Amino acid sequence: MERKNAWETYDKSQEKKVMKLAEQYRQFISAGKTERECVRLTEKMAREAGYISLEEALTSGDTLKPGDKVYAIHKKKLAVLFQIGPEPLEKGMNILGAHIDSPRLDLKQNPLYEDGEMALLDTHYYGGIKKYQWAAIPLALHGVVARKDGTVVELAIGEDPSDPVLGISDLLIHLSGEQLQKKAAVVVEGENLNIIVGSKPLKSKKDKEKKELILKALLEILKEKYEIEEEDFLSAELEAVPAGPARDFGIDRSMIMGYGQDDRICAFTSLTAQLQAENPKYTAVCLLTDKEEIGSMGATGMQSRYFENVVAEVMNLTGQYSELALRRCLQNSHMLSSDVSAAFDPNYANAFEKKNIAYLGHGMVFNKYTGSRGKSGSNDACAEYIGALRKVMDDASVNWQTAELGKVDQGGGGTIAYITANYGMDVIDSGVALLNMHSPWEVSSKADIYEAYRGYKAFQKAEWN
Repeated sequence: MERKNAWETYDKSQEKKVMKLAEQYRQFISAGKTERECVRLTEKMAREAGYISLEEALTSGDTLKPGDKVYAIHKKKLAVLFQIGPEPLEKGMNILGAHIDSPRLDLKQNPLYEDGEMALLDTHYYGGIKKYQWAAIPLALHGVVARKDGTVVELAIGEDPSDPVLGISDLLIHLSGEQLQKKAAVVVEGENLNIIVGSKPLKSKKDKEKKELILKALLEILKEKYEIEEEDFLSAELEAVPAGPARDFGIDRSMIMGYGQDDRICAFTSLTAQLQAENPKYTAVCLLTDKEEIGSMGATGMQSRYFENVVAEVMNLTGQYSELALRRCLQNSHMLSSDVSAAFDPNYANAFEKKNIAYLGHGMVFNKYTGSRGKSGSNDACAEYIGALRKVMDDASVNWQTAELGKVDQGGGGTIAYITANYGMDVIDSGVALLNMHSPWEVSSKADIYEAYRGYKAFQKAEWN
């Protein structure tokens, strides 16, 4: 079965809408390069759309009623938004669930050192990356440093045009005969992903102090400009990410190239659909979670009890809470696990099976299953649920396609779908297809961004038998 290229279905008016939304998205991922930054943007957008915080709702003592909008934030790295519908919550919710963490390089807790008359930062990579892709590109440093006194310093070095950028060196081609014989996985090894941050020594008048003067000079800059001591790195969350904004890609400007599109492309489209939801019958939910790239563990990951807890709080504020009602609510919910899929790449055609792969520009993607090998680790959505979703999407004239994540036994991947499916709810993976997934610079189609937004909006209005 062939699916039309979405661009062929647009008139001039629709193309303007595509471009407008894509520009909003481009700005979102340029400004939100970490989970904390994405949550901050989410809260700003939510408040502008009339949402109040869960804390405000709890303090007011008022009961939540249909049409009310509330959001909750957990540890500044996870956000959940609810628009209350008229149907009892125990009949279920319509949930859009995406993740806002992306592959990157995290600084170790003792990162600073000097070697070869250079100051460097030691890193530990986060998520699945091709390590060689992170050498010889400009990097920026984002994150927070928490001091012992409870104050927190926020850093973003390398994004403003006046900022310096950082980077990891690569071995010159003239001396890389041995390096080029290595397998790609170890051409650049994890312990060699060390970021160069300085080379200018501190001027010392005392001979006995002439040790690690470049490191000392860097520490003086950190103390003077940011009031950070070396020991403060022990309680820091600092992430090295590609420097610079997302850009239009292609001479026809039909695509976007940017960092962190897995999975902020689905986070943005889900959030935008949630904020524009109009009188949903079932309570509409947008869940933006952390830690998906490393197994969804931890207090801000999907495997924590936070989502379940916050649903209980909302049910209590609507006067509908009981343990049994909460269990029914979660089991009766319907969810789109909003995550990216692989787009067909003609440069690497052998990795894909052409009948069952997504194509750029052909609309949002549904993956019945992900996993690897024999569908290991997969949710594998029910046929009846997919049939109902086909009607939802077709009735809304959404351009959509189905896909697998490449050829059988070629590799694989996963999402948060299997975790929420543990409640017994219907879940399927859906999202936007990308080129260069998990690389520093991923590529998406503007048409697919628009269709994902339209699909998520249609889903939030869906009614179920």
